[in-house]
Amino acid sequence: MRTIYLDNNATTMTAPEVVEAMQPFWTELYGNPSSMHTFGGQVKRHIDQARRQVAALLNADPQEIVFTSGGSEGNNLAIRGSLDALDGLKKHIITTRVEHPAVLGVFRHLAKHGYRVTELPVNSDGSLILDALESTLTPDTALVSIMWANNETGVIFPIEKIANLVKSMGVILHIDAVQAAGKIPIDITRVPVDLLTISGHKLHGPKGTGALYVRKGTKLVPQVIGGHHEHNRRAGTENIPGIVGIGMATELALNGLDEENTRVRALRDRLQRGVLAGCKAAQVNGANRLPNTLNVSFQYVEGEAILLLLDNLGIAASSGSACASGSLQPSHVLRAMGIPFTSAHGSIRFSLSRYNTEEEIDLVIKHLPPIIDRLRELSPFVEDELPV
Repeated sequence: MRTIYLDNNATTMTAPEVVEAMQPFWTELYGNPSSMHTFGGQVKRHIDQARRQVAALLNADPQEIVFTSGGSEGNNLAIRGSLDALDGLKKHIITTRVEHPAVLGVFRHLAKHGYRVTELPVNSDGSLILDALESTLTPDTALVSIMWANNETGVIFPIEKIANLVKSMGVILHIDAVQAAGKIPIDITRVPVDLLTISGHKLHGPKGTGALYVRKGTKLVPQVIGGHHEHNRRAGTENIPGIVGIGMATELALNGLDEENTRVRALRDRLQRGVLAGCKAAQVNGANRLPNTLNVSFQYVEGEAILLLLDNLGIAASSGSACASGSLQPSHVLRAMGIPFTSAHGSIRFSLSRYNTEEEIDLVIKHLPPIIDRLRELSPFVEDELPV
């Protein structure tokens, strides 16, 4: 059975060009890039090339790129490493209620170790309440960590306004750009952020790879200690195939930004129109979204049941963050937006990629309405519809 894959915010297919680029580093170019000999030195040149490729996606200096094992490590290194560099001089940190668990989990851990945490609210459309950020910043604020775009709803935050506000107070700013990178343009010269995280497997690179942008002059204490690697910011022999892979993936992503914002966006909009036209009690969650993301709620229907029935047809979607899957609680993101429990529990995220086709979208539009009708008929909460 053919799989129609619409869960790209959870992970993406590794691009064939990325697999091809990585292949020699498993069997031929396997030297340690820190070694003195020529065999190791030629491998280091490929790391340097990958660093340039990642930097180009962000319009950054290659020396500002630190390779990591992914978004979670990058977020931890950025948040904990920059706070460690302050050595406890300031104890107030700010994030939002809709962050990914890789950020919220760190903040809630830090709250148990003496930090005062503020989680900013969002509006019903998922947009950040900027006035709340401005009123929360104090002379004791050490760091602000805010995502560029939400992984569940695709809502894009006004990072340039956020950055100007935060930096006017002299506060460290970290941006989780894991979902934004490769989908919308990112120009680090236009936004004065200090630290920014991306992940390889969210943009058709290999899993277990990521990168952290560290603006020149930003102090960062390594969280993995034991070597001089990555400009003394992350010890450990480099994952050469993965680094080459994320380098190629970011190059492809940069070249594919126009397609992401035209063809992929058109497919997303086609799916949205079809779902809203064909399904009862459906509502889209979030405004000003990434071009590939559609989060839609179906009132009085269980999201897990929708996913299982879609899966039986070979259609892969999600009920929210893959890192929080298995939870019986509705999405913390939708709860923060004030989505009613009866709708939040029936929320589905469709996230597209450049590999999706119009034919696939039309099949989803065909199969989803009967699934929703069937589940609504079984729901004890749906009131009988009386004829007009």
